This record gives sequence, C-alpha cells and structure tokens, in this order.
Amino acid sequence: MSELICRRILLKLSGEALMGSQSFGIDPDVIRRVAEDVKGLVDSGIQVGLVIGGGNIFRGEGLAKAGIDRVSGDHMGMLATVMNALAMQNSLLKLGVAARTMSAISMEQVCETYVRRRAVEHLENGEVVLFAAGTGNPFFTTDSAASLRAIEIDADLMIKATKVDGIYSADPMKDPKAQFYPRISYDKALAEGLKVMDATAIVLCRDNQMPLRVMNINAPGALLRLVKGEEIGSLVESGNDR
Repeated sequence: MSELICRRILLKLSGEALMGSQSFGIDPDVIRRVAEDVKGLVDSGIQVGLVIGGGNIFRGEGLAKAGIDRVSGDHMGMLATVMNALAMQNSLLKLGVAARTMSAISMEQVCETYVRRRAVEHLENGEVVLFAAGTGNPFFTTDSAASLRAIEIDADLMIKATKVDGIYSADPMKDPKAQFYPRISYDKALAEGLKVMDATAIVLCRDNQMPLRVMNINAPGALLRLVKGEEIGSLVESGNDR
C-alpha cells in the first residue's frame, strides 16, 4: 500500500463512455474493459466507489427540451443510471470482484437503498459500491451526485473519467490552440466556465476540499498508474494554476 497515493476513490463515468462506437446503449467490450480497470484498482488495495451517468439511455434535461416534464424526465434519467450500475455490477461480479449497487431511490427488489454508513462498511470490506439514481432529486446532475458521494464516503480523490485527456481552455477537437491545464483551481474552472463538471459539483468539491482529477478513461491502465502517483490528466484543487 505504500506505493499508493490514496486509499479510497470515487470514480465518475459518463453514461456516454459506455457506448463505445455505438450511438445508444452499452457496448459490452467497453464495460468489460472498464470493469477490468476497476478490478486492477481493487486488487491493489484501493476502495472504489463508482457513479455512472445515464446519458447513453436517457438524459432528463434533454427529455425536458423534447416536451416531457423536467421532473419526470429527471426521474427517467435516474432509472437509466440504475440500469448502467447494474450492468457494471454484473461485469465486476463476472471478474470475481465483490460489488453492489446502492440507489438513492428505494427499489429493494433490484438493489440496496443508499445509506452512508452501510456504504462505508461495504467499501471497507473490499466491495466496489456503485451509487445509482443520482441524489434522488430532480434538477441535480450525476456530477453533483458524484461530488456529494465522494464527500460523504470521505474519498481521498474524485476521478472524472472522460473521453479527453484532461481539462482544456476550449474544446481541443474544435480549437487546435486550446490550452491544456495540468493543474487548475476550482475558482478558475468556475470563472472560465470550463466544461469540467457543472458548477454545483465544482462548488461542492471546492468547499469540502475534495481534489478532482479529470482523465481519459480510454487510456489502458491509466487508472492504476494514477493512483500509484503518475501525473495523468488534469488536477482541480485549491492553489495556483499552471
């Protein structure tokens, strides 16, 4: 354990990250690869909490724009996150990794209801805990849910796994002159409106001193190298920017 820089992490995955090359749903190869990366963390002694978005199935805000009531749309999005969590749980179990899904909305026949104390106990027992259904409330994103759960379980680090290498001043796919930020403060990320996470999620991290690492989930072995101290992606924390 001496080589590890943290003992407990909260990993946030977007639902879109599970699509792979598909336009909808879950790519079995992608979810299996991510599960193998998580297994590598667990085998190294890292306690892992996991939040997965639901954008590959439903996104509440988008449904609202299509005419569905926002609250109903957000509830549909929460159920989508449960579907993704159960899929990841299944992949982890097939690899021999103990895992369980805990939902912010009670659905006892499907998964366990989220209780902080129990979640921490599961983590300490070496189980991967998948936090589903967001915060259980409409108008809050899964980014905010991830920040909240990271703080509640006393994670040492929150990792947002995306399809890009980290944080840029602009979309690097559209602007070749976009500046890469290896380190940036919460306040600068908020002031510049960078698409790190939504403002509520960043403020939660800032006010509770939760360091946030943004990295590319598609880089093989990157998660394990990161928790062993390699500088990967971008770090958001208090202090100077560079």
